[in-house]
Amino acid sequence: MKSYTADICDTHPNEVQVLNPKYHSYGGVSMCQGEIQTIKLFEDNKALVELLRDTNGHGKICVVDVVGEYCAVVGETLMNYAHKNNWKAIIINGFVRDTHQTTQIPVGLWAKGTFPFKSQKKHDAIINKTLEFENVTFSVGDYLYADNDGIIVSKQKFE
Repeated sequence: MKSYTADICDTHPNEVQVLNPKYHSYGGVSMCQGEIQTIKLFEDNKALVELLRDTNGHGKICVVDVVGEYCAVVGETLMNYAHKNNWKAIIINGFVRDTHQTTQIPVGLWAKGTFPFKSQKKHDAIINKTLEFENVTFSVGDYLYADNDGIIVSKQKFE
């Protein structure tokens, strides 16, 4: 069943958090929903590569918080890993690249923008930590809904 973000906000206004509208869609689907998995990166996407490549996402959404300078942490290769391993989407507090290709892969991808420079291998990542950015809290096990109207997070799953 499809749950549109605007309808959920109308029906459950006190049960959702709404992400800042500055995030843009760069993926091959315009609507998705799923349980949240989190990862915090420090300009190094190695752990994200391993997560998307080696873990069956079972319909989950990977929320990524990128700390540091401008660099793209997701491109065509990681989107293909996500598709192969059943991830519904990737939400990035950061940047992506290879968008001509990523829009052709049937996985959702939302980010602040694009940047051609890839991430540098400098630091370890933190997986399964509660993340906060843009006044929204992303906790493992919460639910995320994304479509052309926006991105929302809730403690509960809406049908």
